[in-house]
Amino acid sequence: MSKFAGKTAVISGGAEGIGLSIAQALGDQKMNIVIADIDEANLQKAGSVLQDSGISVLTVALDVAQEDQWQEVANQAIARFKKIHMVVNNAGVGGDTGPIETQDQKGWQWALDVNLMGVVYGAKVMTPLIKQHGEGGWIVNVASMAGMGGVPYLGAYTATKAAVVALSESWAGELEEKGIHVSVLCPAFVQTRIHESERNRPAKYESGSTHAPDEGSFANSTKQMVENGIEVSIVGRRVVEALEDGEFYIFTHPNYHPVVQERNAAIDAAFIKSAQSPLLKHIVNQKIEMP
Repeated sequence: MSKFAGKTAVISGGAEGIGLSIAQALGDQKMNIVIADIDEANLQKAGSVLQDSGISVLTVALDVAQEDQWQEVANQAIARFKKIHMVVNNAGVGGDTGPIETQDQKGWQWALDVNLMGVVYGAKVMTPLIKQHGEGGWIVNVASMAGMGGVPYLGAYTATKAAVVALSESWAGELEEKGIHVSVLCPAFVQTRIHESERNRPAKYESGSTHAPDEGSFANSTKQMVENGIEVSIVGRRVVEALEDGEFYIFTHPNYHPVVQERNAAIDAAFIKSAQSPLLKHIVNQKIEMP
């Protein structure tokens, strides 16, 4: 029997795309599924799809940037399924694109509130409930290959996804002794609607930025790369595979390995250069102190 069977997963941004793919894959493992999403029409459709597949599912409206709404998701999940074992912090937006000088505060705040604080609130609310039953569990944070290295013209998206990677690394050490396994999913291009994030952009985040003349072509090329990405159902099955093996970094695009290797090589080279500096020779062999 699957180790996921009979347990409960809460998935943000679960109405479509990667979130729904993960919901389907975990539901196939006989997990109870709570999908939460800001798009209530799509949420109901997704709930029906999962239910028709024989999956025990609960749908709850959620704006991940609102901590009190996370608490309501938790309350409804506990009322329906009694326990929570997993949270998948999947909801995310593409944010504003373009050169540095076109970015404004509202566009940045939208990306920060959804991509970063949405993950923080999800973990903050769900972790105590996972700890409570003492059976262990999982936190899966959805970042991106962009979180493993900067992408030009995607500053807000890249920064927030890099933060999710770093948060996940921090929480992994913090929660290991509690039997809670943390993973971070870093996909590259997948056939989703991430490039159409504007459809769910609240009015308070409407941007007043002026776009550069070539931004349309940049957006079109991004759209094309998304549409040529891997089929979304692969991602959910890959997550289950990785969680079965206890993987921390979950990659869906092994062809991107050279990109990360190049970054790591540059970091290694920078450390070697620092060790050669006369200013730093006195600490080259100093014991590392960690909090």
